[in-house]
Amino acid sequence: MKLKFLGTGTSQGVPVIGCTCEVCTSENPKDKRFRSSVMITTEESRKILIDCGPDFREQMLLNHESNVDIALLTHEHNDHVIGLDDMRPLIFKSGKDMPLYCYQRVGHEIKKRFPYAFTDVRYPGAPAFDLHEIENKPFHVLDTEITPIEVIHYKITVFGYKFKNLAYITDANFIPDTEKEKLQNLDVLILNCIRKFDPHPAHFILPDVIALFKELKPKKLFLTHISHHLGLHDIEDKDLPEGIHLAYDGLEIEF
Repeated sequence: MKLKFLGTGTSQGVPVIGCTCEVCTSENPKDKRFRSSVMITTEESRKILIDCGPDFREQMLLNHESNVDIALLTHEHNDHVIGLDDMRPLIFKSGKDMPLYCYQRVGHEIKKRFPYAFTDVRYPGAPAFDLHEIENKPFHVLDTEITPIEVIHYKITVFGYKFKNLAYITDANFIPDTEKEKLQNLDVLILNCIRKFDPHPAHFILPDVIALFKELKPKKLFLTHISHHLGLHDIEDKDLPEGIHLAYDGLEIEF
């Protein structure tokens, strides 16, 4: 299987509008970050998208991706779902409703934000979604076992997802002990890390991530959901402990 980072930035993206810091003005492509999302390619070349934010259209075009078989949603914040309308060309091409897998709470929010996708009589150009409400237990789809990881993002629950010996977690500031049991000794762990310093009420910062790396002992840990406050990619990546790396848009991982 393969994971590609379509985006590794926070809700504002990098560069941030109007910011002239050294990260936002960097010419290094690795310092330019779309909103966080990944594409999983299965052994049978099926495509599983995790989150569909405002950069979805451009992410698909830049990465020459032309298909999504299903989408997993971590939670309902706009930087993770508001690009769903841009799935219309894929829906029209397939002639099928796009399957979305998410919490019941998230599904209710999707219906509120895209009501035109769920009416009995739809506008001819409207998208169409097939909502699947999932719980915190493994499920199978596209011949793939997917294990949700329930984490806390400020005051709401968010799903991370585990495939084989890789786990992807974004938008978290706390992982319960019961969920940590699913994350022990992975080949690859992907965690959000918004900045180096100053505790954040809804996101891990670098000391949190390093502590989890020592506790959970993955072979490799990649940081995502990165803000411009974390620093320049090429400098900060070299300073990280062995086994920890900054992810960047377009990075691919085989697992």
